[in-house]
Amino acid sequence: MDNAIAQFIPLILIFAIMYFLLIRPQQKKMKDHQAMVEGLRRGDQVVTQGGIVGKVVKVKEGNEIEVEIAEGVKVRVIKHTVTQVLSKTEPAES
Repeated sequence: MDNAIAQFIPLILIFAIMYFLLIRPQQKKMKDHQAMVEGLRRGDQVVTQGGIVGKVVKVKEGNEIEVEIAEGVKVRVIKHTVTQVLSKTEPAES
């Protein structure tokens, strides 16, 4: 019986190492990205996964935002394709 448990110890150690080196950091990264996407506001300068840089003009209901990439040129973008917020606008004072 001790021999059977001793055979599973390396497998358990490998799983623990994989969890702390791969799974946990990925979950943290996903949580941070989710918080960034939820915090998008009008006026934020963003970069999309396609490399498009623009300013958020409108945050729509659901999972879309409207981004102005040049003067008068607006595109609809899925929120989760935003990879980076370059500059945050200050929240409007009430």
